[in-house]
Amino acid sequence: MEGAFQVIFGILCWTSIIVLVVLGLGVIASMMGIFNFAHGEFLLLGGYTLYLFHIWGLPLWLGIVAAPFVVAIIGVVLERTIIHRFYAAPIVAMLGTYAIGVIIRETVRGLIDGLYLRVPAPLVGMFAVGDISISKWRVAAIVMTILVVAGSYLLLNRTSFGLRVRASLENPELARASGISTSQIYAVTFGFGAALAGLAGAIVTPLMMLSADMGLSFLIKGFLAVMLGDIGTFEGPVLGGGVIGALASGLPYAVNPILADVLVFIIAIVIVKMKPMGLLAKGRK
Repeated sequence: MEGAFQVIFGILCWTSIIVLVVLGLGVIASMMGIFNFAHGEFLLLGGYTLYLFHIWGLPLWLGIVAAPFVVAIIGVVLERTIIHRFYAAPIVAMLGTYAIGVIIRETVRGLIDGLYLRVPAPLVGMFAVGDISISKWRVAAIVMTILVVAGSYLLLNRTSFGLRVRASLENPELARASGISTSQIYAVTFGFGAALAGLAGAIVTPLMMLSADMGLSFLIKGFLAVMLGDIGTFEGPVLGGGVIGALASGLPYAVNPILADVLVFIIAIVIVKMKPMGLLAKGRK
């Protein structure tokens, strides 16, 4: 029983992190109509921010809070200086974000000397529930994800800012005619998506070792999840992230990890083939 509970709890923890990554990726894809190939590196920057707080002797909880803001600022700067120039050509934009991602990844690789670095969790120890021990940091990761997803939903669906975002998404020309600065909305939305990736990076780094390539696997899983959930809704990417996260973290318990990665791709392709408009397409017109 304890072993089964630990497996289920581990799946929930990793799935929650993937949902955070996918939510940020989906927001950017829905708004700009492009896939951000630097999104995995935004996750890396979040983890690197936490690492800097660790080696500087600063409180790690402060690093968790700072990471999304630091990555958001970097995202806004990149969007305003480079990425916004390519919105009219999505393929060029994707190539541009890929190049940005490579630059960020290799810069961080140089800063950490290509090493794998361990960063302690801000919250250490275990909860005891009967005979079952639960990692406090994994519980914190799940709780933070739930709060962020709920907050993001309220922000995008229950505020005037969210209304402007959805208006800019659905009809940019009409939004501009209504006095909405779509360029500012794009910049803020891109920064918001980057912040979610930065937070995911800060949360996941204590669970795995910091390395320059840590964002790549999350990027691939994020794209699969967006494909499953479809672009243009809040719920779609979240549901897709839940499905991919559960598969990616659960299958290695049953089969070889390499085979598990292959199976995730195969299952995702089959689902996309059966539901090409997304998992929630039935409810949308």
